[in-house]
Amino acid sequence: QVQLVESGGGLVQPGGSLRLSCAASGSISSIKAMRWFRQAPGKQRELVASITDGGTTNYSDAVKGRFTISRGNAKNTVYLQMNSLRPEDTAVYYCNALAGIGVVLNYWGQGTQVTVSS
Repeated sequence: QVQLVESGGGLVQPGGSLRLSCAASGSISSIKAMRWFRQAPGKQRELVASITDGGTTNYSDAVKGRFTISRGNAKNTVYLQMNSLRPEDTAVYYCNALAGIGVVLNYWGQGTQVTVSS
């Protein structure tokens, strides 16, 4: 079992920055990858960025060059640095972990709201 807690959301003006944090606890040694998803009102949840246990990162085309995913030194915290924010980035952002030994399961945080508006 892995528990995830996000923080760092809020209201920001277009062009501004925010950093989201996701703290993992529980069976963190079984985590294979951590990801950030987002879901805007009336839209499907979409993958924003991911980082594997080996440190490989990937980004959606919508955020490439503006967002950066990284891990803390203890590897139980993942960050999403969001720069040059746009109104279309407004969404609830969810932290996700793929974890398990043998059987890999999805674990989700509770989500944090990011609103980009003037």
